[in-house]
Amino acid sequence: MWLAPFFDNPWLQDAVATLLSFSLALLWLKAMETAAERGWIGSRLSRKLIHIGTGPLFVLTWNLFSEQFSARLLAALVPLVLTARFAFIGLGWLKDPAVVQSLTRSGDRREILRGPLFYGLVFILSTVAFWRHQPAGLLALMLMCGGDGLADVVGRRWGRTALPFNPSKTWAGSLAMFVGGFAFAWVFLLLFNAFGNFIPPLQLGPMTRATLAIAALATGVEALPLRDVDNLTITAVALLLGSAWL
Repeated sequence: MWLAPFFDNPWLQDAVATLLSFSLALLWLKAMETAAERGWIGSRLSRKLIHIGTGPLFVLTWNLFSEQFSARLLAALVPLVLTARFAFIGLGWLKDPAVVQSLTRSGDRREILRGPLFYGLVFILSTVAFWRHQPAGLLALMLMCGGDGLADVVGRRWGRTALPFNPSKTWAGSLAMFVGGFAFAWVFLLLFNAFGNFIPPLQLGPMTRATLAIAALATGVEALPLRDVDNLTITAVALLLGSAWL
């Protein structure tokens, strides 16, 4: 889309878009890895900043790609390559202390094979299956990034009262999940609607009501005592409801 005026060949356009998307993701990851390795931020915070920031930056590059079906496959190479690298590090096949420091809570490389790996897999599948023209995919990804990411940050810093059915989660964290998830999802749906990605365009009122309802239900799912699978459960619920209500 955005690069189309500069390229006559859509394959070349998509190759350049892939390079730009990959470079932007690597820049953010490297910044967080460096900050954690040098002790500027804690490993928990760096992990969540990667969680919150990588996805939205990647999604913003989708409109650089052409209208070819293959464009989504090339875009999916970005999370595929990054996820494969994380998996190899988690399995011990590659050594990268900076990645382990930035992506784990305890410094155990095997943690990467849970939450961070699921995060990458969700982005790969959502990019290929939903792409930029289906609001349900965008909604689900932003709920996972903004909602689940902020829930942990806010809950650990300001959470005082635990949920009655899950002592590892707090009311403050759940509120952050709802507000952050709704805000990220609503803003990105609004942006992509303005870019002309959705046909027919979404209507502001129904879109807002649906996003609020889905964010509330996703918050309930995130609060459940299910360890390390939030990236899967939140996305699954949001995809199902978003496909029906948007």
